[in-house]
Amino acid sequence: MAICDWPEDERPRERLLARGAACLSDAELLAIFLRVGSKGKSAVDLARELIGGFGGLNRMFATSLADFSAVPGMGPAKYAQLQAVLEMARRALGEELKEEGLTFASPGGVRDYLRLHLASLQHEVFLALWLDAQNRLIATEELFRGTLTQTSVYPREVLKHALRHNAAAVVLAHNHPSGVAEPSRADELLTSELKQVLALIEVRVLDHFIVAGQSPPLSFAERGLL
Repeated sequence: MAICDWPEDERPRERLLARGAACLSDAELLAIFLRVGSKGKSAVDLARELIGGFGGLNRMFATSLADFSAVPGMGPAKYAQLQAVLEMARRALGEELKEEGLTFASPGGVRDYLRLHLASLQHEVFLALWLDAQNRLIATEELFRGTLTQTSVYPREVLKHALRHNAAAVVLAHNHPSGVAEPSRADELLTSELKQVLALIEVRVLDHFIVAGQSPPLSFAERGLL
């Protein structure tokens, strides 16, 4: 049965307008984006298949154009639209951090921002969120990129970037494609070294987050590791 034949209070778009987007499932939200299904499938059915086939929304957003286009009914146009949605979400959160600053009493926005940047990646990336004296975001910068299991980080290069941005503070972050957020001993030693080096130029390290899969990013500050 097509969605237009469903009772009105069960249709995803009507429910979103009446009750807000948060009440919809992942498949229902994606169905609104897809607009139409395929032969014998509603948009919700197709959305469920897409999410199940890719293993979740994050993996679907991170898939290549070739893999996405291999799904019947999908193609470059839909892929471009999906990537545009993801980038708009990143930029909206970035604007909020620039305007309001980082508030660690309610760090949900920072975690959401980092997850959008890192959670779906299949290789390790080391990021810096450079901040001004009021903890407002100056820039988000990918400093180093590695393999599935490791990234080489060079403190001297981090120092150069801090000076170039004239930063007063920084939030560090990297991802674990394995899905395990626990910090390694190497992660702890690197954080300690970067904190000492950046202190020489009066740049405060406010936190270091590890992003892994769907779980909330792990905070070194909250763990007492900073």
